[in-house]
Amino acid sequence: MSAGGPIPLAMVGGGPGAFIGPVHKMAAELDGRLKLVAGAFSSDPAKSQAAGAAWGARSYPGWREMIAAEAARPDGARAVAVVTPNHLHYAVSAAALQAGLHVMSDKPATLNLAEARALAATVAASRRVYALTYVYTGYPMVREAREIVRRGDLGRIRKVVAEYPQGWLSRPLEREGSKQAAWRVDPKLAGAGCIGDIGVHAFNLAEFVSGERVERLCADVSTVVEGRALDDDCNVLLRFSNGARGVLIASQISAGARNGLRLQVYGEKGGLSWSHERPNELTIDWLDGPSQTLHAAAGYLGPLALSSTRIPTGHPEGFVEAFANLYRDFADAIAAGRADPDPVPGIGEGVRGMAFVETAVANSGRGWAELEGAAA
Repeated sequence: MSAGGPIPLAMVGGGPGAFIGPVHKMAAELDGRLKLVAGAFSSDPAKSQAAGAAWGARSYPGWREMIAAEAARPDGARAVAVVTPNHLHYAVSAAALQAGLHVMSDKPATLNLAEARALAATVAASRRVYALTYVYTGYPMVREAREIVRRGDLGRIRKVVAEYPQGWLSRPLEREGSKQAAWRVDPKLAGAGCIGDIGVHAFNLAEFVSGERVERLCADVSTVVEGRALDDDCNVLLRFSNGARGVLIASQISAGARNGLRLQVYGEKGGLSWSHERPNELTIDWLDGPSQTLHAAAGYLGPLALSSTRIPTGHPEGFVEAFANLYRDFADAIAAGRADPDPVPGIGEGVRGMAFVETAVANSGRGWAELEGAAA
C-alpha cells in the first residue's frame, strides 16, 4: 500500500445472487480507506470471474488460491472480507490470519463454539486485526447510547430488552428456490437457524450498549414452519453480571415484520430506546424529568457518535453507512498497528455470540443455564 493510499482488500463470497457482498464493497470503499482489489467471489469459477470483471478486481477460482496469491504479491490484499455462509467462516478467517492478512468477517464468527475458540487462538497468535460485522454497532445513535450508559447517566442498569422480529421465513422459501433461505436453514451451512442469524445481533447489541455481560439464560428455541431443520423463533430470558434482567426475542416467522430490531435499556434514573426503523433517533425517558429525543449528527452528541456521521443532522444515514463505520474503524486499527478493533466487535464478541447460540439451543425448554465457554 502506498503512503496515504487505501488498504487493498480481498473478498471471499459475495458474488452474483448475494445480498451482502455489494454492501460490503460499498461500505469498505465509502470513505476511501480500503479498496477491493481481489476476490474468490463464488464457488463457481465463472461467477467469480464475472464478479471480478464487474468490480474491477482480480478474480480467483477458489479462496485458498486467492489467499496464497494475494499474500505473496507486493501489491496484494492486506485484508480479507469473509462474506460466505457460516460453514466457511472459520477456515477462511484462519487461513487469512495465518497468511498475515487482517480479517473482517460476517457474523456469526463460526459454525460452532469449538471453531470460535480455535479461531480466538489463531487471532491471538497472528497479531492481526480480526473484526465482525455486527453492523448495528456502527450506527451513530447506538454508539451514543453506549456512551450514555458508560457515563452512568441512567444509573445502575436494571433491565435490557432486545427484540428482532422478521417475517420473511414465515413460509418455506427454502423449498421455493430461495438461495438466501436455503443455506440459512441448512444445519451443515448455517449451524443454527434464526438464533444464529439474527439472535446473535440482538445479543451483541444488548451487551454492547448495556456494558454488562450475560451470565445465565432461559431459552425457548423452536421451529414453527413444519419440516424446517433449524429454529425460526427464539424467546430467551437473560440475567446479566450486575444482576440486571433481560428479555431477547428473535423471530423470522413474525409475519409482516420487516427488520424490526429494537433495544431498550433501563437504569435507576431512566431508560433509553433505539429502533432500527428510526435509526437516527435515540429516545431517553427520565424517571423524574421530560423525555428527550436525540438526533444523529447533532452537535450535542459525544465524539464517537459525531465521528460516525457524514452529513448534517436531519439528513438520514443508514445501513451502508453503519457498515462503513465498521470498515473505517477496522482500517484505523490496521493503520495504527492495533490488534484490537474497538469499537468494532472482535473475536471476544464472536466467542460470546457462539456461546450464546449453543447454550440456548442445547438448553431450550430446560430452565436456566450458565453461559458456558464465553471467554475468548
